Amino acid sequence: MNKSKLIRYLFGLILIGLMVGVSEWLGEKEIIFPEVAALILGLWVIDKKVWTISRPLIVILMTVSALFGVFLVGYSPFPMLANIALSFIFTSLCLFVTRTSLIPIISASMLPVLLSTHSWVYPLSVFSMSLILVCVQWVFEKKGLRQFVNINSNKSPYRHGLGHWIKLLVGILFIAVIPVYTGNMYFIVPPLVVTFVEFSSSSAGFRNRPVQIFFVLVVSAILGAFCQCILHEVLGFSELSTVLLLFACLFLFIEVVGEPFAPACAIALVPMIIPQQNVLLYPLQVAGGAALFLFMAMVFFLKCYRWKRAQLLVCFVPKFMRSRISKPSKRVVRLKA
Repeated sequence: MNKSKLIRYLFGLILIGLMVGVSEWLGEKEIIFPEVAALILGLWVIDKKVWTISRPLIVILMTVSALFGVFLVGYSPFPMLANIALSFIFTSLCLFVTRTSLIPIISASMLPVLLSTHSWVYPLSVFSMSLILVCVQWVFEKKGLRQFVNINSNKSPYRHGLGHWIKLLVGILFIAVIPVYTGNMYFIVPPLVVTFVEFSSSSAGFRNRPVQIFFVLVVSAILGAFCQCILHEVLGFSELSTVLLLFACLFLFIEVVGEPFAPACAIALVPMIIPQQNVLLYPLQVAGGAALFLFMAMVFFLKCYRWKRAQLLVCFVPKFMRSRISKPSKRVVRLKA
């Protein structure tokens, strides 16, 4: 890891610690916005264009989406499943109209719906964190700590029509029905919905590594639940100390496995804002939800059943296992001939 990347990770720890520390100091859980951790990875750490969008529009869309989610909780007369649909429709329209690809706004709007967050502190926190993120990213690029990335959306043609978003909505609601009516809400925790949309809509290379991404998501959920349950609840660590240790381990894990997948960071932070009696079951529900969303994305959107055998091997067999698959040497082939 080079020095500039280490500095960006360090600033990421500082911002996450600031957010959680202020939340603990004021006793306001609504200040904690898990998607901030994902945005840190996408906007600060990764040296490439993760989302096609300008900096001012990041702040606007994140804030408007958070406001809409809180508005639904406070004023919508509809049941949760309908509110989930409305939340997704609103953010999808935002992405479609602005022709941008900032998928995390889905999480900003859907999180208050799933957690019944009605405090206006939440959108204020989203606005503040988003503003800090884009300002620090600009400073990083000016100081040469991060590679400059052209964010002009006109150079990346928008490929998805309304039909694509309607299909995504149907898929999300199909998976959401059982969790909503059984109370197992973490099957559809918002970072998993973001994962589903990213896999179904993006052209990034991670779509060829669903097994590895599933592994990263589950490990992130386990780390988040373990730190919250053992370090904070059992050993009595402060929330600030807990989150700093959590993300020091998570960032190291991401570097070791080489899979910087932004929604995994948000997955790890969710245990800090859910009822503590649900924390131990959280990784199991995340694993189940991740499996369902990835399966639907791979089969119904990427149509992986049409892929060639070599592509399927790369897609579904982890790299460390592929490297162990022995290939027949030229000498053996020549003898057989």
